[in-house]
Parts: sequence; C-alpha cells; structure tokens
Amino acid sequence: MLADICIGIVINLINRHGPRLKCAACRIVAHSGCISQLLDRQNFTCKPTFRDVGVRQYREQTSIQHHWVHRRSQKGKCRQCGKSFQSKLSFSSKDIVAISCSWCKTAYHNKDSCFNLQKIGEECDLGVHSSIIVPPSWIVKLPRGGSFKSSLRKSPKKKTNSKKKSKDKPDQRAFVIKPIPTVTVKPVIVFINPKSGGNQGAKLLQKFQWLLNPRQVFDLTQGGPKMGLEMFRKVPNLRVLACGGDGTVGWVLSILDQLEFSPPPAVGVLPLGTGNDLARALGWGGGYTDEPISKILSNIADGEIVMLDRWDLKVEKNPNAEPNEEGKENLPLNVVNNYFSLGVDAHIALEFHEAREAHPEKFNSRLRNKMFYGQAGGKDLLQRKWKDLADFVKLECDGKDLTPKLKEHKVHAIVFLNIASYGGGTRPWNKSGAAYEQSTEDGMMEVIGLTTYQLPLLQAGGHGTTITQCKSACITTSKTIPMQVDGEAARLNPSIITMTHLNKASMLAKRRGRKGNSQQTALEQLKVTVKKICMSDYEQHHYDKDVLTQRATTLGTIDVSPSADLEQVRQMIVKLQEDNSDPAARLSADWCFVDCCTAERVFRLDKAQEHLHYVMDVASDELLVLDTELPTLPQTPEDEGIVTPTGTNGVRLRISSPVDGESPLDSNLLEKNSESVLKAAKTGDLKMLKDLHSMGFSLLSIDTSGQTALHIGAKYGHKDIVKFLIATAPPSILNMVDNDKGQTALHKAAEAKQRRICCMLVAGGVSISMQDSQGTTARDLAQRVQDPELAAYLESE
Repeated sequence: MLADICIGIVINLINRHGPRLKCAACRIVAHSGCISQLLDRQNFTCKPTFRDVGVRQYREQTSIQHHWVHRRSQKGKCRQCGKSFQSKLSFSSKDIVAISCSWCKTAYHNKDSCFNLQKIGEECDLGVHSSIIVPPSWIVKLPRGGSFKSSLRKSPKKKTNSKKKSKDKPDQRAFVIKPIPTVTVKPVIVFINPKSGGNQGAKLLQKFQWLLNPRQVFDLTQGGPKMGLEMFRKVPNLRVLACGGDGTVGWVLSILDQLEFSPPPAVGVLPLGTGNDLARALGWGGGYTDEPISKILSNIADGEIVMLDRWDLKVEKNPNAEPNEEGKENLPLNVVNNYFSLGVDAHIALEFHEAREAHPEKFNSRLRNKMFYGQAGGKDLLQRKWKDLADFVKLECDGKDLTPKLKEHKVHAIVFLNIASYGGGTRPWNKSGAAYEQSTEDGMMEVIGLTTYQLPLLQAGGHGTTITQCKSACITTSKTIPMQVDGEAARLNPSIITMTHLNKASMLAKRRGRKGNSQQTALEQLKVTVKKICMSDYEQHHYDKDVLTQRATTLGTIDVSPSADLEQVRQMIVKLQEDNSDPAARLSADWCFVDCCTAERVFRLDKAQEHLHYVMDVASDELLVLDTELPTLPQTPEDEGIVTPTGTNGVRLRISSPVDGESPLDSNLLEKNSESVLKAAKTGDLKMLKDLHSMGFSLLSIDTSGQTALHIGAKYGHKDIVKFLIATAPPSILNMVDNDKGQTALHKAAEAKQRRICCMLVAGGVSISMQDSQGTTARDLAQRVQDPELAAYLESE
C-alpha cells in the first residue's frame, strides 16, 4: 500500500505525467507527483485496516462502515439498477462512472438514482468473504514506544539503545489481535513468497491484499512467517494459506512447532513453482493456473481438515565406516512432511540443485526443469551407478531387518513415503502389495524400492517395489550416499539415521464434489490458571510482566470458553474462591482484572467495562487479577515512641476506612480535622503526618478551597506523602475534588508535570477520565503544559 494512503480520484491535478502508483488495498491509481496534492486538497484516506484507539477503548466500537471510493473504471453491475458500468479506457479521463466499497466490493452508478448519501454511514458486512476476513476492529495499534512510565524506569543508556533499535528494525509488537470469538468466522492469514512461480507470487500478493484485510497477508521475504503467526496466535478457528512450494509449507509447519500452537491452525496450500507434491496430495493441484483468487478463498473457507503425519529424523555418525567422498554430517531438514529417500532419485535431485545454483538463468521454466530430470535419469539408467545400493545400506523397520529384501530386488533407491504423491505427481505405492490402505494420518510410513528402470515408468502410471509399512525405521549407511528430504538434497557421510513419528499437523484438503454444510462446532474450552497480585507488587512492577507474574499467588484453574466475557469469568472466580479454604488465596471484595496482553505493560480494567472484554483479550495461559485492598505500611523506626491515641473515655480510636455505604466526611471515626495535616503535606514532613494520623487527626482534612492533603502532596511532588496517603487514607480521597476548579489530585499532579506522582495515583486507583469544572481531564492538562510523554501515558491508561 502507499504508506496506508488511498490515492483517490485523479481530478483537477497539475502533474499529469511520471510514474503511477497503485494502492493494493483500494486499487486506486495516481501519478507519484500528485499524491501530496491529493492528501492536502482532496483529503483522501485509505480504508482503515486497524483500530488506532486507546488500549482501553478497543471494544467500545466494533462495527465496520463502508469505505466508498470513486472509480473511473468498474467491472460488474450496479447493485441498485442491475445495469453494467460503462468504463473509460483513458487514464486522463475525469469521468467517475461508479462508487464502490473497498471492503465488500459493492458498486453503484455515480448518480443520485443509484447511490445516495444515506449509504455513507451504513455498516459494511465485508462481502462474500466475510467469514475469512480479519475485521479491522480486531487489530489494535499499540502506542509507539510503550508508555512513558516504562521508559522512566530505564537508564539513559538503555533508552538510547532502544531508540536505535526501533530505528533500524520495525517494532514487531506494533499491533495486537483482539478477536471476537465465534464459530461462524474462520479467519485466514496468507503467507506468500513473491519469488515463487516466476512473477506469480508478486501478482497474487496484491490480489490477496485487495480481497482481504492487507494486514492478514504476509510477504515471506520480510522476516518469514513467525511474526504473523505470533500476532494471530490467540485467534480461534484460525486457518493458514501457504502460497509457494513444498518448502514454504514445511517452513510454516516448523514455525508452528516452535511456537507450540494449541490447537494448531489448519494449513492450506496454493501451489506455486514446481513439485508441489503435498498440494497434489491434498487436492489443490500441481500448480497455480490463473484460477480466480476469490474462488480459491472460497475453497479454503470450505476446506476439509485432515491430519498429516510428520516424522523426525535424527542423524548420528557411523563410527564403523569412513566417507569415500566429500559429504555432509547432517541432512538439509530434520523433519519429513512428504518423503525421505536415498539413492538414484536423490542423486538426480542433487545434480539439478547444483546445476541450478551454477546457472540459474537456464532453469526458469517448468519444461526445461523436466527436460533436465529426463536427461539425468537417462544418464543414470545407462551408468547404473547405484545398482549396489543395498550393499552399503542396512534397513530396519519396526525392529525387523529388511536388508535382504533390498538386495533381492536390487533397488537403486529407497523411498519413505508419507503422502500419496512423489516426484512431481507420480504414485509409486502399489496398493495390491500393501497390508493397509495408504493414509496421511495412520502413523505409518510406506517404504518403497525403486530401480532406474522403474523411475521413468512412474510418469506413465507405474509403481515401485513394496518393501513394507512401518512406524519407525533405522537406516545405517557405510558410504557417502545422496539423500533428499522433501526435495532438499545433499550427500551424507556414513551415518545412522533414525526416523520416528513426531506429531500430526492439521491440513486443509480441497473438498470434492458438492459442498457440504460445514459443521459449526463449539469453540474449544480454555484451561486458564488464575493468579492474584497484590497492590504493592502492582505499583512497583506493573511495567515488568515477568516479575509481576513470578510474584503472583495461584488461586486455581478454571475451564472457560474463549467467547466468555470478563463478567462471566468473574462469577467463575467467585465460585473458585468459595471452594478454596486457603487464606492466602482469598481476594478482597474490590478485586479487578488486569490486562497483561494488550500493551507493553500491565494495566487495570474498569469493572464497568468487563462485559466488553473476552478472557482471550487479557490472558493467555494465565489470568492475573489485582487485589486492590491497600496494605497498611509496615512499622518504621521513626514510629517508635508514638503512643496510640485513645478517646477521653479510654476507648481506642478507630483509624480505618469507613464501612461500605458510609460517607467518609460524615463517619463516626472520632477523627479530627486539622490544618497541620495539610501543612505536613505541603512541607513533605512524613513523620509529622504519621504522628497526626496516629493521634486521631483525619487524613481527609480539607482547606478553605476544598483541597485535601493528597491534592497538596501531589501538586508539590512529595512522593512519600502521596504513597502514605494512598496506603492509609480512605479510598475516597483518591477522587475527591476541590471547590475552586473541581479537580482531583491527578489533575494537580498533571498540571505540575509530576510524572511519578501521576503513576502512583493511577496505580492506586484514581479515575483518569474525571473532568474538572471546565470539562478538562488530567491528560488535557498534560497537553496544555506541553508534556507529551505524560499525556501519552494517561491516554494509554
């Protein structure tokens, strides 16, 4: 895309020459010299592919509106009148023939009888591919660089390095995915190699960006599939489309193994390039032949999930043999998805690979590649170089020695076949000689012997020699022998190779015949561990998720649906509390959820917004809850010698928070107002404040303007005073407002640029959204005093 800018109608422009640029997301074309004028004079914007909102507001509006764009050229028919569009062929034409939506592709004639202004504010249903499109409301943009609070914790050196890193390498955590769990939506993320299939990959990349959300389409040359898979890790019913050869599919599956997806997404294949045996076995064909992308996406949405056995290869050096020629100590791949072979077929594949590396310009077409294989096969047929392969190989399958069988049939190649297709579409497995039907999910590998006479006959429908079907195999070689794993070939020194079952991968097979109704099964239950963090740990470590998680106390485990909101989860945790007799695992009445997934730091969630958030939004395997009951400060040496005050009748004074429903100013706590409390807060005299509190003076004392000690301490930046008041005073002090301006302590701290104090107040539970008598929030005050970092922090909160 053109830097996320939609280059709209090209009218009344000055520069009508030069190179043209096209937006892949909106398909709008403009001269490169006209872009700045379009931005300034026409105010065109690209369709929104993500939500640029605060990390607390991403669930408040999830609907999507049409993105209407004027078109000078449009195919199809008008949605209103049903007549075709009359497109102009000249690029310089000013006539607008249609208005269409970049999301759902609905188009109307550019006239009042077909399109009226009422359609501008309508919601969009995303069109025919709505079930696989990732809505922009699911993708939330994180604040750049995180909150200023985390940066304040860093040393200047680290801060400098951080900036340098962000300049050299784009932030991979720029976006997070917040899905709305549903069984009707099966979003697809597309990985495509633009270099595959000649120029096919580059063209398909643009087509996918046009039909889908561009942020669900990934270019594999820009860092591989890991970043995209990590982003969409928590999306239920996720499907993956790998566009490329067998190597591209294997790459995606290996990253899924690394990330330990549970459950793993189903992977479909759009075959590009040559070979493509896995795509053939799954019914996607041997190569892309200009089939409409929209039809392919429909087949992916309706695809049938099948399991694919995957096999682990372990290579050890054979201590009883020496290499007879130069070779390698390890195979190119250690996981088999399609097949593993050694002998003459691997020798031909290796020669092809070496020749293509030496002269890549000679191998730019499928026909030339096939001609090379034919010539190499004919050469080996005459030379019969690997006629004695069985003399240098010992084969054990499921503990049984099958070497005599190899020698009996004088095989020139041994193939361990996991799928039905081999060598570009041949079917070497002979069903008549098999004990079991061939399957990709039976946990068994088919072992086949081939000779140089049988190899060319495979292209005509011939078969190899059936050796066995096994669940494990051990191959011992005493000579340097060419081998290949899924088409990647190398010469391997004498080795002991052990092949065992690794796992099963979910794959998408093309549904044959009439489309059946896809079953809408319930979402798989999540097993989530609930952990409690205390306020003191949250205040000190909410910028460090790992430390906070380590300090958390485990409350138990709950089974919850991904579609459950936090209101439902709250009831589960309450039930968990009732069944738990451990005092350390108890929660106070005013506990809350914290989000450890959305931003770079942990933040609390408002209880009134719990119905907007799903459990997957704020947790992965562990769900953190904050016990907001503020602990009393520990006894300090300066407290020694202070006598606990008593009333005139000898009764101990209660110095605690008012009970529920009781006004802090009207409570019968026997506390006394005092100007000395305010004076101690202004001068920062913590000892004096503690002495006054212990003598029964109220920490809610106010001056003539209605300011509390917290207002004054926050304004003057006395951290110890603010910390003591947050921990000791009644919670109502946090949001008390003065009489003059109607401001809280957070307003005073923000106006005075007291960043640390703002962080302490936010962690203590002050309301960030409260407005003063002028309708101004603390964030607005931070902007007014020109403190953008403080304003950004309050915005992120």
